[in-house]
Amino acid sequence: MAKQIFHNDWQERLQDELEKSYYLALRAFLRKEYSEQMIYPPMHDVYNALHYTAFADVKVVILGQDPYHGPGQAHGLSFSVQPGVKQPPSLRNIFKELESDIGCGVPNHGYLKDWADQGILLLNTTLTVRKGAAASHFNQGWETFTDQVIMRLNQKEEPIVYILWGRHAQSKVKLIDRAKHKIIQSAHPSPLSAHNGFFGSKPFSKTNELLVEIGQTPINWEIL
Repeated sequence: MAKQIFHNDWQERLQDELEKSYYLALRAFLRKEYSEQMIYPPMHDVYNALHYTAFADVKVVILGQDPYHGPGQAHGLSFSVQPGVKQPPSLRNIFKELESDIGCGVPNHGYLKDWADQGILLLNTTLTVRKGAAASHFNQGWETFTDQVIMRLNQKEEPIVYILWGRHAQSKVKLIDRAKHKIIQSAHPSPLSAHNGFFGSKPFSKTNELLVEIGQTPINWEIL
């Protein structure tokens, strides 16, 4: 019997994954990494995206790549940082577009748990990283696991709105039933690409329009 990892309906949905050989190998890799390296986020925060947004509650997915790799930043939600931590450039650009799109003021922090509490799954495709080493935990099994998360969500009867920023997130389109679910795509909010199609893309107002269209409550995007 697999260990109880999730404290909501994700446990039942992902139980079979927790018993597969790739996942057991990933856990062994992580035990070694956490014992020998500085790994982000802290071990107890790795699955926060799933802890904070139950399967039954997911109505929007914002897909990131791997966690921030600076001290104190990552806490298990894509693009989010802990209260009191300086907003990374991509997140600042997200807030700029949010202000331009629907008039929300730019907050003085980057903690996005309010979004997660409203049914937004803030999922990275790789859930851990070494300090100062972006992509250092790629190809260790996380991608297989998070692909399964997306595939389980694809089975939901209720439509979901997927916000896919950049090529990495957009590569997951093949896992999504576009006849049922809604997809919003644009350039990534990174400073390297934000001016090539992220700014002006209006993902927040578009998401709320789609949610209303499918009979869901719009998101209150304002972060206080």
